[in-house]
Amino acid sequence: MQTLSIIGPGAAGIRDAVADRFDGRVATVGRTESAGIDADDGVDGRFELTEDGDWTAAGDGRSFSDLLDSLAAEYDYTVVSGFSKLRLPTVVIGNAEVPGDVYHRVDDASDIDPDTLAAELDDLDPHVTLESLVDEAKQSPLAERSGAIATFTGRVRAKDAEDDSPTTHLKFEKYEGVAEQRMAAIASELEEREGVFEVLFHHRTGVVVDGEDIVFVVVLAGHRREAFRTVEDGIDRLKDEVPLFKKETTQDEEFWVHDRA
Repeated sequence: MQTLSIIGPGAAGIRDAVADRFDGRVATVGRTESAGIDADDGVDGRFELTEDGDWTAAGDGRSFSDLLDSLAAEYDYTVVSGFSKLRLPTVVIGNAEVPGDVYHRVDDASDIDPDTLAAELDDLDPHVTLESLVDEAKQSPLAERSGAIATFTGRVRAKDAEDDSPTTHLKFEKYEGVAEQRMAAIASELEEREGVFEVLFHHRTGVVVDGEDIVFVVVLAGHRREAFRTVEDGIDRLKDEVPLFKKETTQDEEFWVHDRA
């Protein structure tokens, strides 16, 4: 799923204009001053189906990351307005400071061409979850021959040992194009194995904080043994062969991991 955040005066209008340019399923996320459905009656969330067949919802205890992850398996694009603290590609109207990548900064909403912005979005790194990759694997033409889906999730750990300085975040960089080509080649080679039907990889780039997911491997196979074996070989080859570079930041220091290998 491709994502874009827009903040500043006129952001909601630009959000809707950009969203209208996409082919595929599009979600928009914004703020409203209306309280919506009253969920303040002893339950944590309330979901209701309208007469038109639309779902409405209210509740608390759900982070923006949770929402984004839930959209990833169902939508091709999500365009967000009104949230200034997201680590997403961001268009800033005005002078606001944001923690994510400032994709464009303009003085006024009239300086934005929605057609150009929509056309550029597919060149950015997508938001991918394990669930969205599993869903993609299930759409394989060979899924009817599959009796197993095996997965691997790599995440940021705070410590290797009890006395380690805690890791606050990692930053990943890649050779543009080369990393994707190498992952595609590895997947294609693994899919040549007997009983392996689909191999999917995704590795995040940019800043990934303690506890967040970094990399996913999903294998669709006929049986569990080839699925498990291919997942293990897949992540090992990704780490050994794909040009990704990791900078680690702890509470005490910052360093490129390959410099200490």
